[in-house]
Amino acid sequence: MAANPFFVGGPTPSEYFIGRSREIKIAFDQISKRAHAAFYGSSGMGKSSLLKLFLSPDIWQQQGQAMAPAFIVYINCTDINPFTPPRFFREVLSALQEEIEADPDLAAEVATLLQADTPIAKNDLRKVLKSIGQRDRFLLLLIDDYDYALRPHADYSETEMLTFLSEFRNLAVHSRESRYLATIVTSFRRLTELGPSLPPSGSPWYNHYLFQPLRPFSAQEVETYFFQVDSPLFIPIAPSLKAGVLEITGGHPALLQQAGYLLYDTLQAGQIPDIEAFARDFESRTEHFFKNTWDFSTETERVLMMLIALLRLQGRLNERERYRLNGIDLILSQRRRELIDLEERGVIKPLSPPAETAYAFASSMMEWWVIQELENSDEAILTGRERVLLNLMSRDQVEQVQAVIRQVWQQREALQSLIEWIVRLLKA
Repeated sequence: MAANPFFVGGPTPSEYFIGRSREIKIAFDQISKRAHAAFYGSSGMGKSSLLKLFLSPDIWQQQGQAMAPAFIVYINCTDINPFTPPRFFREVLSALQEEIEADPDLAAEVATLLQADTPIAKNDLRKVLKSIGQRDRFLLLLIDDYDYALRPHADYSETEMLTFLSEFRNLAVHSRESRYLATIVTSFRRLTELGPSLPPSGSPWYNHYLFQPLRPFSAQEVETYFFQVDSPLFIPIAPSLKAGVLEITGGHPALLQQAGYLLYDTLQAGQIPDIEAFARDFESRTEHFFKNTWDFSTETERVLMMLIALLRLQGRLNERERYRLNGIDLILSQRRRELIDLEERGVIKPLSPPAETAYAFASSMMEWWVIQELENSDEAILTGRERVLLNLMSRDQVEQVQAVIRQVWQQREALQSLIEWIVRLLKA
């Protein structure tokens, strides 16, 4: 039997990387101009896989660009613990050492900086960039999980953070050595939503990046990459089961990889999958993706997700006790900015034409997760969210929503477990 081609629990190797042709082209356009790009997306959307793709000579050849002039350094900000600017610049130079072993003079320059007693700073990297430029080379920095550079802590104040971000922008854009530097960074959210507050006269530290979201695969992309027989990630699945897989994954790359991994060996052996066993395994392997989405959302986004879930749940709990939520769609339409962010992160999708609501969850499992949050919320949590609700709607509407949530609490037994939810979808 052929080896299982699906990858779970880590970045996808470059030879198995699929899709993202537009994003790859954007990145290489920026690299060729010694410019900078910032890709953002939810957990499992393929950010690390995309970054590590640029370490592969094959992708450079496919894009018609020469890899030889580039010193390529990949760092993950989660490895810099705790994050501080001197630790960051040291990590960059330490990783660069491995790239410049064939150049003794440049290697000696970097080694001298690393061995010095003083903290490594922006100007140290600037000097190295100057030396790199003198060799007709450039530095490509691939910075994963840049979010961690935007979180203050005891040894890293918000003022220090703003100084670091401004200095890094100066290095990347305004210094003479900027012509020898390109950066591609990834983050969970758009950098404009993560960084420190800007002073009234301050120039935005983030405006040198080209921003690009990593969204879930479209229905056509899923069909091409996972359900076409000539694809390296082909899942030989029955049409009825395929519809259920699409419903629970919503085009999310990591969820599709997990589904393919669980189904592949069984299908290759010509056996019929045990739907309930698949549902149990899939739930246990993917729960953290939904938890991360919830945890990294703002309180306003969580409330909006709850409202969407309630709109989709209305009338489905108990035929004798139907509820209606009046005017909620209008409220959603007034929060377009937050809804766009949730769309870009692959949490929700617009419905056209709208049914009961203008939005649905991209993955039905995310909808279940939000319903469970409603079910598990107690009175204290409900009261704590009242302030956010009042920012979105009238007092009467808040009381209406609170009454509906209490109805959900009272009818917990009517809600299916996640396993039952998945099985129902897959058997539909």
